[in-house]
Amino acid sequence: MDCDEFVELVTDFLEGALSQADQDRFVEHLTSCDGCETYLAQFRQTIDTLGELPAESISDEARDKLLTAFRGFRREE
Repeated sequence: MDCDEFVELVTDFLEGALSQADQDRFVEHLTSCDGCETYLAQFRQTIDTLGELPAESISDEARDKLLTAFRGFRREE
């Protein structure tokens, strides 16, 4: 697994939605990549800080922009 794939799968990992094989690859990548370990920790902190927002509290347009921004994230080498 590379860092780009890791970023794409982080939400599924946190939601427990990965297959066992993908989860194993995800965790294996974490053991050798300090950058992705930091990214996951920051992602968890963001979730903890914001809590769960009710779906109706954000417009469809804002939601789409946020999802696009997260999907477009690329870790700097």
